[in-house]
Amino acid sequence: MENPHYEIRDPRFRDLLVSSAALEELYSGCRWAEGPVWFNDGGYLLFSDIPNERVLRWVEGAGTSVYRAPSQFINGNTRDREGRLVSCEHGGRRVIRTEIDGAVTTLADRHDGKRLNSPNDVVVKSDGSVWFTDPSYGILSDYEGYKADEEQASRNVYRLDPSTGELSVMIDDFLQPNGLCFSPDERLLYVADSGASHKPDAPRHIRVFDVADGKQLTNGRVFAHIDKGIPDGMRTDMEGNLWSSAADGVHCFHPDGTLLGKILVPQAVANLTFGGPKKNRLFITASTSLYAIYTATRGAQTP
Repeated sequence: MENPHYEIRDPRFRDLLVSSAALEELYSGCRWAEGPVWFNDGGYLLFSDIPNERVLRWVEGAGTSVYRAPSQFINGNTRDREGRLVSCEHGGRRVIRTEIDGAVTTLADRHDGKRLNSPNDVVVKSDGSVWFTDPSYGILSDYEGYKADEEQASRNVYRLDPSTGELSVMIDDFLQPNGLCFSPDERLLYVADSGASHKPDAPRHIRVFDVADGKQLTNGRVFAHIDKGIPDGMRTDMEGNLWSSAADGVHCFHPDGTLLGKILVPQAVANLTFGGPKKNRLFITASTSLYAIYTATRGAQTP
């Protein structure tokens, strides 16, 4: 009997799944759940509830509690190679780092003297560089931030140099750049364009770029289209498969762009991350809830 949570499009998808795994709802009560990040050294998951302006912490067996409130409408989260939390604030229109002692450091809030739009999602490369997207979602209204005018001429993907602090525009031709992640070997950067969220005829695809010399992007091309809803957050596994959010669940793509299949979720998925002691548990933030399901693969993110 087929698992009702799976939609198999390619036989290779079965090798990535646990056939008997259940989709577990771990928490409900968010207005828009986002930004999951796993702390294996602490045994907990942090995730954002943007409109409620809080970051929540989930612990196996202990449930969910408030980690930070008010949060300045934090959206995406990740960790750097020292294990520190790096977050995107809609409200502060900045990327921040939470130090080990709890202090907050601003990593980026302006480019060319003008305020960023509303940093959305963020990843940290092995060289310490911080890459993030800057769409306009957090300034469109007061629901997920503070309504304001855009100061940047475009909605960009940025790279923050860890040694000089220089903030560079890496991509400037997205309508709404959203989730992003590297391939396991960091030779590819995937970036979602979720422009169709407000313009039905706009892109709803994921683009991929070659990473040259560790910090230059070349050969940008469309990697995959999302057939239900829009792409938002995404992650790769150790085999290089890309797992993306979508309206009907999580879509899994082979490195060649083939849609292998879907994990069906009853709410629209915003983001996801692999976690658990073996990095084989997929945590999914979807509308009002946090879900999880075990897989037969492991996430590629570090730490």
